[in-house]
Amino acid sequence: MATLFIADLHLDDSRPQITRLFEDFLASDEARSADAVYILGDLVEAWIGDDDDAELPARIARATHALRDRGVPVYFMVGNRDFLLGEDFARRAGFTLLDDGTVHDLYGRPTLLMHGDVLCTDDIAYQTVRKQVRTPEWKAQILAMPLEARRAFAAKARQDSKAHTGSTMETIMDVNAEAVADSMRKAGVTRLIHGHTHRPATHRFELDGQPAERIVLGDWYEHGSVLRVAPEGTELRGLALG
Repeated sequence: MATLFIADLHLDDSRPQITRLFEDFLASDEARSADAVYILGDLVEAWIGDDDDAELPARIARATHALRDRGVPVYFMVGNRDFLLGEDFARRAGFTLLDDGTVHDLYGRPTLLMHGDVLCTDDIAYQTVRKQVRTPEWKAQILAMPLEARRAFAAKARQDSKAHTGSTMETIMDVNAEAVADSMRKAGVTRLIHGHTHRPATHRFELDGQPAERIVLGDWYEHGSVLRVAPEGTELRGLALG
């Protein structure tokens, strides 16, 4: 009895070995026997729309739907790289879409689930851009563009993101402790699971006099990363390439 969490795979044609690792993970006995699998955002390096006719989205949908067909729920929460993913692809992939900031009960413990980027409040430039691109008007404008134009736009956005990351202090791009505490208070929980920062760890602290924990999922750039949550506890571990 266990629930599995992953995030920040950033799947891309330039790293086919990671796509294969993802497919192998979903086809593993561990995933097929899980109570559920959660993907907390940034599944791909860039999502240009549910109508993308490239092979990678089709491979993802086949792999996740195959797991869903075996009776394992697959929950998906968009991140900053795939926030254009919508209901159409979710149906093809067998996803149950989750809002950022959803609380799910995991074996008797309410747990707040987030991608994590909204917690990085010290990165003002990022938060300004995030607010702009999440508006219905902006998304509609982008999705009205031809696919090739969207691919070019996504490539430029990745370059800009790398430039911003390279010129911004790491502490600014990490979560803000007060933002974490506020989110957990509002949700009424003492456990938070999120991704985005690529800094896998379990942080234990005190929240309003109660023991609390924040579990950060790892990225899938050089290897995989999975969090196993079970009634007896949690385990955060890496997945080696075959």
